[in-house]
Amino acid sequence: MNAPLYNTEILRLAASVPFETRLEGAMASSEKRSPVCGSRITVDVNLDEAGRVAALGMVVRACALGQASAALMEAHAVGRSLDELDAARDDLTAWLAGERATPPDWPGLDLFTPALEHRGRHAAIRLAFEAVAEATRKARG
Repeated sequence: MNAPLYNTEILRLAASVPFETRLEGAMASSEKRSPVCGSRITVDVNLDEAGRVAALGMVVRACALGQASAALMEAHAVGRSLDELDAARDDLTAWLAGERATPPDWPGLDLFTPALEHRGRHAAIRLAFEAVAEATRKARG
């Protein structure tokens, strides 16, 4: 792979969301931290009557890859069920680990193809997906 790790689209996504929004009275929260780079994400969720994400808040202190991944999560999480979030998290983990050939079925994740060979960056890319799935599970009780 000759593509740069921090390409223009990743940097654009990383800068696209302020990532300073907590939800007051959130149904549940989750905080995840990458032990490799120290990136950290705190997520708050509210669910609708069907158990789907209705509102999402995030505070992100992460590298550009973690921020870009959080932006993709934030842009597409509302309306998703716990099963969909778990599948996205698991498929992302498998793809980054080389256990599946194609990116997960989540808009934009193919942008991280250059990161496949940089294992030390994988945890930061997974943070938002792990945190939203965990917070949604907690909110469902």
